[in-house]
Amino acid sequence: MFTGLTNIKCATFCAVIALAAAGCVTTPIPNEQIAVAKTSVQRAEEAGAPELAPVEMAAARDKLARAEKAAADHDAQPATQLAEQASADAQLAEATAQEQRSRKAAMELDASLQALKQESSRNTQPNQ
Repeated sequence: MFTGLTNIKCATFCAVIALAAAGCVTTPIPNEQIAVAKTSVQRAEEAGAPELAPVEMAAARDKLARAEKAAADHDAQPATQLAEQASADAQLAEATAQEQRSRKAAMELDASLQALKQESSRNTQPNQ
């Protein structure tokens, strides 16, 4: 008679322990993703993104800050998502900055070529 009751108590105890252990299992904080996002933001800053791609840069910084806050609050899933988004936004900001610099260089080259053409045509006209 006591054996049945003891088995029920043991089963209940084991179930409680299993649930407690399952509750302790959490998604790890995405320190690596946050570090990658920080590096991406830093590279974008060094590429001139704050001046040349301010909207994209602001989005990257905002999402990185939100990822760090979520990580500090032990909210792993939002922290991971925000860190990945921050990294993507920073890469976009860096690429946009590079594209803006390339466009400016191309425009300057075109202007230089135009000036050379004009100078060349003046020098080749017969003197009267």
